[in-house]
Amino acid sequence: MKPVTRDRGGVSGCRDRLPQLGDELFLTDSGLETDLLFNGGFDLPDFASFVLLDNDTGLAALDAYFRSHVDLALDSGVGIVIETPTWRASSDWAARLGYDTSRLADVIRQAVDLLIAVRADRDVSAPPVVISGCLGPRGDGYSPGFRMSAHEAQDYHRPQVETFAATDIDLVSAMTITYADEAIGIARAATAAGLPSVISFTVETDGRLPDGSSVTSAISVVDEATGGGPSYYALNCAHPTHLGASLLDAGATGRLRGIRANASRMSHLELDNSQELDAGDPIEFGQLMNEIQQSVPGVTILGGCCGTDIRHIREIVASCL
Repeated sequence: MKPVTRDRGGVSGCRDRLPQLGDELFLTDSGLETDLLFNGGFDLPDFASFVLLDNDTGLAALDAYFRSHVDLALDSGVGIVIETPTWRASSDWAARLGYDTSRLADVIRQAVDLLIAVRADRDVSAPPVVISGCLGPRGDGYSPGFRMSAHEAQDYHRPQVETFAATDIDLVSAMTITYADEAIGIARAATAAGLPSVISFTVETDGRLPDGSSVTSAISVVDEATGGGPSYYALNCAHPTHLGASLLDAGATGRLRGIRANASRMSHLELDNSQELDAGDPIEFGQLMNEIQQSVPGVTILGGCCGTDIRHIREIVASCL
């Protein structure tokens, strides 16, 4: 890996002017964990991909994964937002895997450096490569289960956010969030650390959050509690057909910009109990994502989540360009 010179403003220097907030299409990467678990054959305890940073084989697999997505985007003439492999890199999950506070901070910094090295190889005139520090929920990604107050969530996520803030990251994104209070805490922690933030909720097959609230309601609650803190909102970890009318309602707020969809039409419960990868139909996936882009104003950031890989992102390009 190439050495990285830190300037704390990000190699692209876009913390204060996120390029994905324009009208142009941006891609994201795909379902990192399911791709490496099922297609790559890697063991990911607790669905944690950051453990791969600890060995050369895992590091090489992560590097190849991100380079393939960046190459696809730039060859297609569009920008891309790539997420650090740190969805499980918060204290509770890390402790289960034997990572103390110091080691966890080191692995977060290593994750950022990996993506900065990938970005450094692009031509300076190429479309933007935006690096996002990925945060996951404290609990299960499919169920609210144990719930925190907004204050408790801010305290819990603060160390990870502050570690990101001291790197060259461009923003932080909270993925697969199941209820508003945790989103509020994350957004407040990011604002306090001087980082732009994105809140990405997950929804069930009925288009509602796992706690039963609508996407529009959750966005409204978070915006009111944080003074519109998040730079924008997104949805992830649901099939495009599960988003339904809630997607149109949320899009009407003007705050929803990103969709990272699952390949499978299965529910969260069915996915949890599945022992095989359901990659769905990549061509249909791309077409459905194009329909979302055409029907929901402002949704310009498209990519994949569970079950997707580079094939699905390629089909987004084919359909949307």
